[in-house]
Amino acid sequence: MGAGHGHGHAHGHAGGRHRWRLAAAFVLVLAFFVVELVAGLVSGSLALLSDAGHMAADVVALGAALTATHVATRPDTTGRRTFGSYRAEVLASGFVVLLMLGVAAYVVVEAVGRIGESADVQVAPMIVVGGLGLAVNVVSMLLLAGGAGESLNVRAAYQEVVADAAGSVGVIAAGVLVATTGDSWWDTVVALAVGAFVAVRAVLLGRQVLAVLAQHAPAGLDVDEVARGLAAIDGVDDVHDLHVWTLTSGMNVATAHLVASRPEQLAAVLDDARTLLREEHDVEHATLQVEPREGTACRETGW
Repeated sequence: MGAGHGHGHAHGHAGGRHRWRLAAAFVLVLAFFVVELVAGLVSGSLALLSDAGHMAADVVALGAALTATHVATRPDTTGRRTFGSYRAEVLASGFVVLLMLGVAAYVVVEAVGRIGESADVQVAPMIVVGGLGLAVNVVSMLLLAGGAGESLNVRAAYQEVVADAAGSVGVIAAGVLVATTGDSWWDTVVALAVGAFVAVRAVLLGRQVLAVLAQHAPAGLDVDEVARGLAAIDGVDDVHDLHVWTLTSGMNVATAHLVASRPEQLAAVLDDARTLLREEHDVEHATLQVEPREGTACRETGW
């Protein structure tokens, strides 16, 4: 019986590697949030205030992401967190989803409440502040894009900033439409559209978060293909109790029981299986139990 462990931690934690991106974006967004909030209150623009709400969510989301990367890379002193605290990043991503949904709901409720009312909207602050906001969001997006493909935590922050960039575009569009038509209800229409856009992106991100928390197989990985590959290893007669899941971004984990044809093949089967999982399926942490065909006492679980 053998256990193989391939640790991907040596290459550094994905979220930790991109912490500087989160920090830089956090400073940018926090500074502009104050500017946009004041401008929204002065102008009376719901589109501008909704975008300020998105900025507020960005500030909290980026702060949570930064905190999560610190917690995730902090060593465990209790001895109880056998997988470390890497899931902190996934929980932070779930928090961002809730923030995005909350902001979207608030904007929609406020917009519906304004239907039929005539609001006094100042156009100049909308266009100027909306343009500045878009510039801040584009810079933040460029900062976060480099880590969004590796870390779910950074991806959540990136999605939040993308949603806010759409809000800034909406503010500019609303300002131009109100200025050219003289109808303030365009401000409400744009706010509704931005709210719907944010809600859709939140749901899509939420599905990714739930897939990790529910320990689904990593996206793009075919579990049946993994089983066939393990079964095809020379000396393997059977594969059972195969489980593959994602601990956090960039950390895929697997466990499996392999039945070897002959006792002398146990070590070779273990090495080949670890290599296959690491090189062909990006699973660097695998716990494998290799059993001899004769005299094995392995009993599969019923769940």
